[in-house]
Amino acid sequence: MSVQDSENQKSPFWVKSYHRGFTLIELLVVISIIAVLIGLLLPAVQSARDAARKTQCFNNLKQIGLALHNYESTHYVFPPGYISNFDMNLNDTGPGWGWSSMLLPQMEQNSLFNSINFQIPIESGVNLTSRLVLINNFFCPSDTVKNLWWSMKREPSGVPVQQICQVAPSNYVGMYGTTDPGIDGDGIFFRNSNIGLKMITDGTSNTIAAGERSHRMGESTWVGSVTNSVLYPIDNDGVGYPRTETAPGMILGHAGGRYGPGHPSGEVNQFHSLHLGGGVIFLFADAHCAFLKTTMNNKTYKALATRAGGEIISGDY
Repeated sequence: MSVQDSENQKSPFWVKSYHRGFTLIELLVVISIIAVLIGLLLPAVQSARDAARKTQCFNNLKQIGLALHNYESTHYVFPPGYISNFDMNLNDTGPGWGWSSMLLPQMEQNSLFNSINFQIPIESGVNLTSRLVLINNFFCPSDTVKNLWWSMKREPSGVPVQQICQVAPSNYVGMYGTTDPGIDGDGIFFRNSNIGLKMITDGTSNTIAAGERSHRMGESTWVGSVTNSVLYPIDNDGVGYPRTETAPGMILGHAGGRYGPGHPSGEVNQFHSLHLGGGVIFLFADAHCAFLKTTMNNKTYKALATRAGGEIISGDY
């Protein structure tokens, strides 16, 4: 038998062959390297996802801006913040339908628009089906709350007293101005408002029309202001100042207070988003959109919220 044949001959079955595996230290090193790589990649993945969601949110607000301009070109004014009669003490008596509901034809929602009886209060059974319709263009993809929610009567402390009606949610509310939403704001939208482009003397590129509100901050809807509803933070997640706010905040927001856009200590009728970077995407009256950071100058933020304040605003905000 040759040497080569001898080398090729199989070993007897009783001769064990040993294969070297990973030691515990090597295994721990590999796991550590994988953990470091995941730690490095995860923020990049989160950032990419947020960028995609932010792009979609920009697009939603852009579509709303185009709808507003189409409405204005037809009626020569933007839709009212919300429509309501009032009593001798100027308290709302309804029906309460808001600016978003009046934009439905401009957003390819003609059937829904035609199903609404705008002369009848939102909470009426006549409008039950209409007020519960979910509209994708009114949802920010970064906010996971997409369910119907109850408009409530509450005590001044925020304790619920009575359910009024359910409404469909929205993440976009109109700019009332620098005070709590209601009768007569210094922004574009308020009760029975009829503001046209010519009345925005601060310049349409320097005047906010609408912006985001995540439902972690406070609930909002495209439907309008349900008469006698009271807004209040619905959880204890640390977002939203625990104070009751009136029904117009369901459809309108304001830039008052001492905090910038998106600050977690803001009131439930202000603006907030869940985008990374700390801030809120806003739609301006000229239909452009911009992400305004929470850390921006508060005086500038309030100036952008008014339509005719006469403020001098730097182009860098």
